[in-house]
Amino acid sequence: MTAIFKKEMRTYFNTLTGYAFLGFFVLITGYFFVSQNVAAYNADYSNTLVGTMIMFLILVPVLTMRLFAEEARQKTDQLLYTSPLKVTDIVVGKFLAAICLFLIGIAITMIFPYILSIYGEINVKGLVGVVIGYFLMGSCLISVGLFVSVLTDNQIVAAAGTFAALFLLLMMDSIATNAPITRIPSLIFVAVIIFVILAVLYNSTKSLSGTLLIGIVCYILLAAAFIFIPSLFDSTIIRVLGWLSVLNRFENFYMGVFGLSDVIYYLTFAAAFLYLTVNIIEKRRWS
Repeated sequence: MTAIFKKEMRTYFNTLTGYAFLGFFVLITGYFFVSQNVAAYNADYSNTLVGTMIMFLILVPVLTMRLFAEEARQKTDQLLYTSPLKVTDIVVGKFLAAICLFLIGIAITMIFPYILSIYGEINVKGLVGVVIGYFLMGSCLISVGLFVSVLTDNQIVAAAGTFAALFLLLMMDSIATNAPITRIPSLIFVAVIIFVILAVLYNSTKSLSGTLLIGIVCYILLAAAFIFIPSLFDSTIIRVLGWLSVLNRFENFYMGVFGLSDVIYYLTFAAAFLYLTVNIIEKRRWS
């Protein structure tokens, strides 16, 4: 894992990728700092961080598009997969390198709230919570980019796919507000979610009988719930999408509520995409 981490960090700074990422990150954050703090005589740096979230749509694809796609294009992925390194070590090493670069960007931009503290009072405790939430959310989005990168050998396709995936994630709240609230669409929505979970389970275990058994039990329980407790399916889509929203979880940090459940959500979210990435590579490794 350490070797992969060092290799990726060297690659970031031996090419323009690392410098471009940090430069753009600081530039956009500086723009929001000037417009929302300096020009507005406002000492709340949290609003600046919220404003910069739009740049995730560009920076995360740039940061992750080459992690696996470039390896596949150059056929150097075969060297990795046949090495004594564990696939998990490879994936986690690349992921840690990406979030380390992201963390360096955050550390550099901490000069802005320091400037604010010289000329006025800032809420240090609240700012620390927002920065932690900001880092956790960014790490989750990076895990999505890593997963998309392993699906293709084309960096442009990886970047475009990551952009689309992140756009959907960041628009989750807006999608939820326009989702149907009636019971039949909610039933279909839950049935699709169960199917996706079963597909992932079968892909991981290769046990058709076990997956079918679990699927039958889940769909029987789903049908029973719809018949006997139909009220459970009122606005289910809105509730589920709201619970899955990465922005909704960040809002708690922004409001000063540091909840363990939100931290666990972000860690689980990232771990799930890392698991899917490892799973795909394992299939290729033994095919």
